[in-house]
Amino acid sequence: MFAVIKTGGKQYKVAKDDVIKVERLAGEAGDNVQLDQVLAITGEDGALSIGAPLLEGAFVSATLLEQARADKIVVFKKKRRQNYRRKAGHRQDLTVLRITDIAAKGAKKAAPKKAAEPKAEAAPKSEKAEAATKKAAPKKAAAPKTETAKKAAPEEAAAKKTEE
Repeated sequence: MFAVIKTGGKQYKVAKDDVIKVERLAGEAGDNVQLDQVLAITGEDGALSIGAPLLEGAFVSATLLEQARADKIVVFKKKRRQNYRRKAGHRQDLTVLRITDIAAKGAKKAAPKKAAEPKAEAAPKSEKAEAATKKAAPKKAAAPKTETAKKAAPEEAAAKKTEE
């Protein structure tokens, strides 16, 4: 059984007894935290329930293990030939959680995807529709020009211009 939760603008796939690092949550070591933004959850039988966007009534319980900080990252900005350099560091605040329980109260099961149905065969046309298509004359295809006609076409165009 697992769940997909959302916290700190990120999504995490969690199962019971997982230890995850998330962005800072309020609390101290040993506190219990309830994460109620559950996007998807699987049941004991493996059936997947998906929220739209969240599952109502579903929540994930966790124990807060510690408040920590991530490793430092260096932020360096430079513009060449301008004698511009800036160096800064950043350490993100983190909370370490151990997932203790996944509850799916009120979770609705996702509808199983249906196989693509074959398209229905074209319905037989009525006699009037068939007669109308027979009466319509086919469009005439342009006759291919012969070599002599191709040579004559520019000469005819030049003659028309001189007459105007």
